[in-house]
Amino acid sequence: MNRLMVGAAAAVTILLSSGVTEAGLGGVGYNSVPTEACSACDFSQAKVGCGVNYRTVREVVWEPQTVKSTRVVYDHCTETVPVQCVRNVYQTCYRNECYTVCKPVYKTCYRDVTTRVCRPVTETCYRTVQCNVRKPVYKTCYRDVCYTVCKPVYKTCYRTCCYNVCKPVYKTCYRDVCYTSYKTETQTCYKECCYTTFKSVTEKKTVDVCSGRWETYTKCVPGPMVQKCVPDPCDPCCPKVICCPGPPQKICCKRWVPCMIKKEICCTRMVPQICKKQVPYTVCRQVPVNCTKRVPYTTCTYVQQTCTKKVPYTTCTMTKQTCSRRVPYTSCTWVNECICKRVPYTKTRMVSHCVTRRVPYTTCTMTKQTCTRRVPYTTCKQVCETKLVTKTKCIPRCVPVCTVKCVPRVVCRRVPVCDPCTTCDPCGDGCNSGGCTTMKPDCKAPGNQD
Repeated sequence: MNRLMVGAAAAVTILLSSGVTEAGLGGVGYNSVPTEACSACDFSQAKVGCGVNYRTVREVVWEPQTVKSTRVVYDHCTETVPVQCVRNVYQTCYRNECYTVCKPVYKTCYRDVTTRVCRPVTETCYRTVQCNVRKPVYKTCYRDVCYTVCKPVYKTCYRTCCYNVCKPVYKTCYRDVCYTSYKTETQTCYKECCYTTFKSVTEKKTVDVCSGRWETYTKCVPGPMVQKCVPDPCDPCCPKVICCPGPPQKICCKRWVPCMIKKEICCTRMVPQICKKQVPYTVCRQVPVNCTKRVPYTTCTYVQQTCTKKVPYTTCTMTKQTCSRRVPYTSCTWVNECICKRVPYTKTRMVSHCVTRRVPYTTCTMTKQTCTRRVPYTTCKQVCETKLVTKTKCIPRCVPVCTVKCVPRVVCRRVPVCDPCTTCDPCGDGCNSGGCTTMKPDCKAPGNQD
């Protein structure tokens, strides 16, 4: 497309730069005709050189043109292809391995440590504070209230009722009963018991104490960052500032050098001691004894008897009565009162005293021990298998494409040109076309004809 536009522009330039060929007879234009031939304006005189002249003008016209071409289009296709591959199969196996470990054996010992501790002692004090309070003063007053009540009037009456009762007659009898009782007999015996007591034994022993000392040494450290101007490789006229480390410095440092020292300490340990003693104990036993006792028992017989009784019953009648009562009510007034109260506050002071305690410490000795463990290891075996792999491929094909382009075309047309003469037709086309430069007095300008 760009090449076509460049070619069209070159063709237009060549056509416009070339001279316009003038139409004439025998290769001579109308401008070469003498002015005496313009005295008459008929066709025969126009051939000699009088009247309207024409010249050929070339113009470039852009015309749309449909161009057919082809374009390559790629189609994506997929296909499944079997591929032989090798897969690793891993299997975990175990083997026995002997290793030696150092087993710690711990032993707990004790030592006496005296420390000074501060114990807080709290003391409660009081201070007197005066404050104004508003104290409510309650006063109980009474007012008379009248109310009506219905007062019940009860009257007790009696009626006679007969009823039968069974009266029990009790008689006490006796019978002999044999029973076994137990008598407790007590006997004191002795047995020998063993008990353990602890006896304190003090002994001296030498232990390793971790100690050390401070040691001064000198070391070099990088110096502080300083700014330095260096020429810029891109612009030698403009130097740039960079930061670089300064000269190293030597400083003095302290380090702790540990060392082990021997120290003799006193240890107190409790030694168990077995003692024996006679302990009395009491043995109780039950001895059966046969006894006889008289047990009373009661017999009951019922005898019917008719009785009469007066049964009371109550009748109630309601009587209205107007009563008056005094109803209390409470009135409250506030009175300002200044009171003094004791406010407690706490003071704490620290009291130091010495405390001795037994501090346990543990000693450790390492004992070698052989153990067996199962160590896993992995074996690899290759297995051949077939996999289906999907592959994508591009298939080219040509597609027709229609493109509309603008193509330049040169068109030739004739333009009338009027010669500069005084005998030109005032009403002809030569004056209206703009070719005349001299007109008669009665010839009007083009476009002003009424």
